[in-house]
Amino acid sequence: MADHSGDEKESAVDSVMEKITEKFHGDDSLSSSDSDDEKSPSPSSVKAKVYRLFGREKPVHKVLGGGKPADVLLWRGKKISGGVVGVATAIWVLFELVEYHLLSLVCHILILTLAILFLWSNASTFINKSPPEIPDVAISDDIVLGIVSALRIEINRALSVFRDIASGRDFKKFIYVIAGLWLLSVVGNWCNFLTLFYICFVLLHTLPVLYEKYEDRVDPLAEKALAEFKKQYAVFDAKVLSKIPMKDKKLA
Repeated sequence: MADHSGDEKESAVDSVMEKITEKFHGDDSLSSSDSDDEKSPSPSSVKAKVYRLFGREKPVHKVLGGGKPADVLLWRGKKISGGVVGVATAIWVLFELVEYHLLSLVCHILILTLAILFLWSNASTFINKSPPEIPDVAISDDIVLGIVSALRIEINRALSVFRDIASGRDFKKFIYVIAGLWLLSVVGNWCNFLTLFYICFVLLHTLPVLYEKYEDRVDPLAEKALAEFKKQYAVFDAKVLSKIPMKDKKLA
């Protein structure tokens, strides 16, 4: 009986010791996990520190508006994007290199189209085939109103910016607009409007897809360039802009 009671006491002591040991080990594991969490930053915080061009937070496809236009600009459908660039190149070659005129081109296309449809409609009775189905095309009021509304918003925005600049309230915006217009006039001396439009069109179909492909290399360089620009602008602001007397923004 004494041996049996002694064994029970030893087993009870062992169980208590095991519980105490497990408790200490559990606290150590929790503390180590907490320290690891404190040392290792979360992926979201690391991702938040990554600089993106123009401060964007969405993918390039979403920034471009998504849908089919973004697919064309990012060459998601190579045949469609290549066709769009090919048509633009053909138009530029036709008007710029061949020196074809827009009015002549439109008239010749209409002459050819009407001649083909007229001959097809009259010849269908002789060859026992159905005449061509010419669709009834009509521009709806919603499309016209949408285009006019979009143009109205942009024109009002441009007039508002022009008014702010002309009133002398924002000298920085004045410098930006003058520099942009001067640069545009310099480019206009190099090429005409059609060539400039074609260059912008090609850049619009090449730069976004190249940036999407090499954004991890471009963003650090853009961050350094932006930091250098802010540094130089701060020096220019301290030496030049701050010494120019400006009208108070809050007018009575």
